[in-house]
Amino acid sequence: MPTEKPSSLRLLIAISIAILAVSTSSVFIRFAQEEAPSLVIAASRLLLASLFLAPPALLKHRAELRKLTRQELLLGLLSGIFLAVHFATWITSLEYTTVTNSVVLVSTSPLWVALLAPIFLKEKLTKTVIIGMILTLIGGTIIGLSNNCAWDAGISCSFRSGFGQAEALKGNFLALAGAWAIAGYLMIGRKLRAKMSLIPYIFLVYGMAAIVMLIILFVSGQTLFGYSPMTYLWLLLIAIFPQLIGHSTYNWALRYLPVALVAVVTLGEPIGSSILAFVILKEIPTILQIIGGILILAGIYVTSRKE
Repeated sequence: MPTEKPSSLRLLIAISIAILAVSTSSVFIRFAQEEAPSLVIAASRLLLASLFLAPPALLKHRAELRKLTRQELLLGLLSGIFLAVHFATWITSLEYTTVTNSVVLVSTSPLWVALLAPIFLKEKLTKTVIIGMILTLIGGTIIGLSNNCAWDAGISCSFRSGFGQAEALKGNFLALAGAWAIAGYLMIGRKLRAKMSLIPYIFLVYGMAAIVMLIILFVSGQTLFGYSPMTYLWLLLIAIFPQLIGHSTYNWALRYLPVALVAVVTLGEPIGSSILAFVILKEIPTILQIIGGILILAGIYVTSRKE
């Protein structure tokens, strides 16, 4: 396996492509949700991605897969479980709580990565990374609050919701669980990617996550069949762009960049999603969303400049 670190320009281009690819997820999911349940969407993206990866993984990287130790296999399986739990909990949280609460809570993943990485990965948390995380978390919070707040000679907010208190509490916990899960997924990926090539790693992780999601679907009584061709087209696009291109590029970067930096960079997704929503869905971003986007960009710049 090649161990030479890519140039800074190559890393920047790759991360930019990943952010753009992952940003398509919200638009494609919006179209798919017109017919397919959220858990079906999550399971489909992982299953289709695993099927696409199977031929190159099994034909070209079979020897590397066979050399995996029991510990490496367990880490890969655990990473896949974390990824499946992230999709299952975060997407389901939208059924119980407001979009604002869900987005704000799931966006705390860089905070959990930053707190846990020094313990489990022995990666020193620098002052620059802390400043960048604070900026991105503030920006993500503002973007989340923009659903219920507006700027009109000052900020005014309305938090009225049709959700009951018990349901909202359940949804908030699910969104927070999604943040914990993605933090575990990124940290395990940082450790395992140092020893594995990209294709075998993501095949192992996505495959395990797909199995877990299929089990969740079976338990919940939902099925992958019976939807229209257009819905399956959206599910296919979700598997190709946000999953295979977006998430896989993040996993590629984990081999060369600190996990806290990768976690912060993933918060560039709301900016890309807002641009695509404006172009495709004709959703005009509010002033608060623009302010939040600027803070996220500033946080990514501050964090990545030193790294």
